[in-house]
Amino acid sequence: MSTLTKEELLARANKPAQDAMHLHPFYRGKIEVVPKCAVRGMDDFAIWYTPGVAAPCRDIAAHPERVYDHTNKANTIAVVSDGTRVLGLGDIGPEAGLPVMEGKALIFKYLGGVDAVPICLDTKNPDEIIQAVKWLQPSFGGINLEDISQPKCFRVLDTLRAEMSIPVWHDDQQGTATVLLAGLINALHIVGKRMEDVRIAMIGMGAANVATVRLLRASGVPLGHIIATDSRGILHLDRDDVRARQTEFPDKWRLCQESNEEARRGDIAEAMRGADVMIAFSQPGPDVIKPAWVAGMAPDAIVFPCANPIPEIWPWEALEAGARIVGTGRSDFPNQLNNSLGFPGIFRGTLDVRASTITDEMCLAAAHELAACARERGIDENNIAPTMDEWEVFPREATAVGMKAIEQGIAGIVMTRDELYARAEATIRRAREETKCLMREGYIAPVPEVV
Repeated sequence: MSTLTKEELLARANKPAQDAMHLHPFYRGKIEVVPKCAVRGMDDFAIWYTPGVAAPCRDIAAHPERVYDHTNKANTIAVVSDGTRVLGLGDIGPEAGLPVMEGKALIFKYLGGVDAVPICLDTKNPDEIIQAVKWLQPSFGGINLEDISQPKCFRVLDTLRAEMSIPVWHDDQQGTATVLLAGLINALHIVGKRMEDVRIAMIGMGAANVATVRLLRASGVPLGHIIATDSRGILHLDRDDVRARQTEFPDKWRLCQESNEEARRGDIAEAMRGADVMIAFSQPGPDVIKPAWVAGMAPDAIVFPCANPIPEIWPWEALEAGARIVGTGRSDFPNQLNNSLGFPGIFRGTLDVRASTITDEMCLAAAHELAACARERGIDENNIAPTMDEWEVFPREATAVGMKAIEQGIAGIVMTRDELYARAEATIRRAREETKCLMREGYIAPVPEVV
């Protein structure tokens, strides 16, 4: 994986956190609001504000759909969190979660050209979260739910998707699963195994792995080939604790009934024994996954320890134990399988065709496009997925998503593939060039040297 020593690898892994503590207070946040209209002089405010603004207001009142013509609603989403499951940090509260939501908004803009507003709610009550998001609907073209703990995250998402007219998705579910699937498609291509044949150990049954199961099944993986674990061990029919809470955790109970065709019992080590693939979204590591357990997997094993901020096992330890391909959620290791590859392009395509929701089929289209982009430029064991540097991937992903929405009949705007790509490419290019211009002209201060 690397010629660096373990000490050097650990030092590199810790550096982003050290830099973050220096640069966050320097910039005092990562996003701000800037005008998108021309201001030629003070007289223009009579157009953008009173009295001129009354005319578009009356037009929207008479024709509500014209809010998309007169305002930025069509390109604005809310990133909504209650701070109860922030990265690998747990329930740290809405204020402590705000840096994450700001970072999400920054990535939305730079990689997807999407204007995103971080909104951290001072409530843990799912009914209040649902109501708050409904109240926000007039101002936004979409909602990105983020870092909301389970099981309420499932009810919040399902309720809002059913009752709102704008797309709502939970990135920790759909976004993470999409990128994971893209990486798995290419990893299986490299090792010469088929999706319908592999045995998969899934460690942790939170939002990410629940959604990953859905996409894996839609991709041809038999549910019986999956052995899933939660904090109490392997899921199976005799898990009375899950049976008793099946209303709260219906997906987990379904796995107890339909997965694990070998009826295995035990812990993570038993779930991983002989597995072709290990997918972990559990607790931050290292040492959650032991090298000996990786060594007990099938030949040419694929290991995806994706906990943040520290994976369940360090990549170099997994490789030394015999894994052939290792992917994590971090950008400082090879094979980053981070949802940042997914949500900017997926929302770009969704907004461009004004889709009413984001379906699993749209996520599958995104995953296959991401995988295809990587294969076209070449893949190997340390390079199974696109990187965020490959910005051309995002308009392609947006196009795939938008075309699937049109095909499913849930798009408010119908375009050709070429038209959709041109719109996405221009919007994303503009966002990137805008940031570069602000840096070039000094309106974004240069990064200071760390003292």
